[in-house]
Amino acid sequence: MKARVLGIAIILVFGAVRLPFEVRLEKEQRALHYHGAKLDLGMRQRLSQMGFVAALSGFRAVVATVLHIEAYTSWQRVEWGRLKLTYDTICALEPRNMQSWDMAAWHMAYNASVAARENKEQPRLALRLKAEREYFKLGEDFLLRGIENNPDHALLFERLATIYRDKFKDHEKASRYYEEAARRPDAMQYVHRFAVYELAKVPGREREAYERLKALYEKGEEERLPTLLRSLGELEEKLDVPKARRLYSPPPQKP
Repeated sequence: MKARVLGIAIILVFGAVRLPFEVRLEKEQRALHYHGAKLDLGMRQRLSQMGFVAALSGFRAVVATVLHIEAYTSWQRVEWGRLKLTYDTICALEPRNMQSWDMAAWHMAYNASVAARENKEQPRLALRLKAEREYFKLGEDFLLRGIENNPDHALLFERLATIYRDKFKDHEKASRYYEEAARRPDAMQYVHRFAVYELAKVPGREREAYERLKALYEKGEEERLPTLLRSLGELEEKLDVPKARRLYSPPPQKP
């Protein structure tokens, strides 16, 4: 009886000591945007027993490195389903590693989608295009999850904007995510221009885009790049801006 009471007391004391530590750890993980990275049964099924134990023991980076090698092998063998599952696990192990989210999205939205469209074993074009778009969506999903875990950096916002621009042809979303990227302190210098270039392609927002293009133009020569000038000229034509007020004059046609 005494042993039983002693055991219960030890459990209660251990729980009381452990609880504040776990609460503090949870707060720190939330502050770091450490979401969606739980070692659950789904991951246990994807990892070997030793790999799962290693991940639980704090060797996430080591396990992720081994899985990167497996991912490379899957890419070489064009095993897209296996590659996707491998990157799911890698990103769950190291959710703050933006390069893993970026690489996973690139493989899905670019490599796998091209392979699906050019799949000679599928004679029906409609099914090939459907598979291609599904891979676009997988790339989008990796980046959205990556952004959830890394909202303070520009890279994944920029990559998502580029997929919307190049793959989905959704210029409004592309503009929005380039804009989000430009708000981050580590954004590349060109991203703010890309946001406006994409806005200029959105039906119904031509006037807003034109005003923003003019603002860039008026900043000085460093902003007056060929794409900006061409976009200005196209909008001035579309908005029927009087010639005397136009900022862009196309070069004369060669005879």
